Amino acid sequence: MYQAFLIKYGEIAIKGKNRHVFEDALVRQIKYSLKKADGEFKVTKQQGRIFVHCESDYDFDEVVERLQNVFGIVGICPVLLTDDRGVDALWEDVIGFVKEAYESHDFTFKVNARRARKNFPLNSMEINAAAGEKLLEAFPDLKVDVHKPQENINIEIRENICIYSKIIPGPGGMPVGSAGKAMLLLSGGIDSPVAGHMIAKRGCKIDATYFHAPPYTSERAKQKVIDLAKIVSRYSGPIHLNIVNFTDMQMYIYETCPHDELTIIMRRYMMQIAEHFATEGGSLGLVTGESIGQVASQTMQSLICTNEVCTLPVFRPLVGFDKQEIIERALKIGTYDTSILPYEDCCTIFVAKHPVTKPSLKSIKKSEAKLGDHMKELYEEAIKTTETIIVSEEM
Repeated sequence: MYQAFLIKYGEIAIKGKNRHVFEDALVRQIKYSLKKADGEFKVTKQQGRIFVHCESDYDFDEVVERLQNVFGIVGICPVLLTDDRGVDALWEDVIGFVKEAYESHDFTFKVNARRARKNFPLNSMEINAAAGEKLLEAFPDLKVDVHKPQENINIEIRENICIYSKIIPGPGGMPVGSAGKAMLLLSGGIDSPVAGHMIAKRGCKIDATYFHAPPYTSERAKQKVIDLAKIVSRYSGPIHLNIVNFTDMQMYIYETCPHDELTIIMRRYMMQIAEHFATEGGSLGLVTGESIGQVASQTMQSLICTNEVCTLPVFRPLVGFDKQEIIERALKIGTYDTSILPYEDCCTIFVAKHPVTKPSLKSIKKSEAKLGDHMKELYEEAIKTTETIIVSEEM
């Protein structure tokens, strides 16, 4: 019965003269999400609405699941889409829709009509009244309740006529690509994939940088991060992932600097390298999975020290979340099971037993000065040897 899906959006509707830019971004993301689905689909815009037309057999549940991964969608409505064949044919279609859509017909209902095409002979109120009357005649157990109906029967008169009742929730947010690009510092932990998902929900396209430290971190740790990026790409689209060999820099810091300051100094260099690739790739900011006070490197004083090396803004979507809230989001988006696999990244391998929790920027800079020109050489070598891959659902 459902030859199409009507896509409802939220914030896009208030964008005024720029609304078409956001609509076009949403259409692109819908097409990308459905590219691997079984079936043939056509996505169109029509009078402030977006439709997904199903032009062949398709898997209903698969299509709905994929659309629920597209940011910008607030409602997915499976619709009966018909041509305008006159008023009497409309009543037949409405009755046929209710007969097929519901196994039993003893619920309360309300008809909501919207006449976007003004040459239809009945106005919205007249359609509501007449359609309700026809349904009561066809199904004697139905009852009208205009205040708290169990079901809403929606009729939209457009180029075609849309009849639907179910509105499946979408993820909300803004379509990816409508708010610029950001560079995510991606680790193998729970937090950073969730941060990437959240920043993508606000319309940002994502690139990512991962710091690999062989032989202290294994190829499985690297693959774990690639797998996490692949999961996030279901929502964000393809991700350019920079894999930085951080071993030499990390070992030199370990050998030269006070061990209680290791994490902060390493984070400062990570931020600088990530910013290099961000600027090179056109990103407008850095994104991390940090939350205030979660670990020693995420106290207010520590964050001040890491921010100091950046010229781009640093976005921390999880800054006010506690760990359980982050875990719940990771479970919801499907990254949690991968994040807890026992393959450690370079951040966890070199954590000091007693890291400083209130670092002094003056002290950190004094320790960094000991690294000298050799650190510049290692920095340049790390950038030069970075591997970049494009991660997507199709991998």
